[in-house]
Amino acid sequence: MTRKAEKPDFEHALSELESLVVRLEQGDLPIEDALTSFEQGVRLTRECQTILQQAEQKVQLLTEQDGEILTSDFPAREE
Repeated sequence: MTRKAEKPDFEHALSELESLVVRLEQGDLPIEDALTSFEQGVRLTRECQTILQQAEQKVQLLTEQDGEILTSDFPAREE
């Protein structure tokens, strides 16, 4: 079984979404193809949102202590 069938891959979905946006912004797709691309873009957007929400929930579970969510800022990156 492929990885995509097991679990959506955020980076792949986002890359595919960006590609669709570029094609739609060019404005030279026939209306049927543009509509199909738009529908696919909506599906990919929802997949990405779901993946991000699940990641956020995991982070909250990992940082929860005694029923209270502990928050802290990420350290600034030295460049």
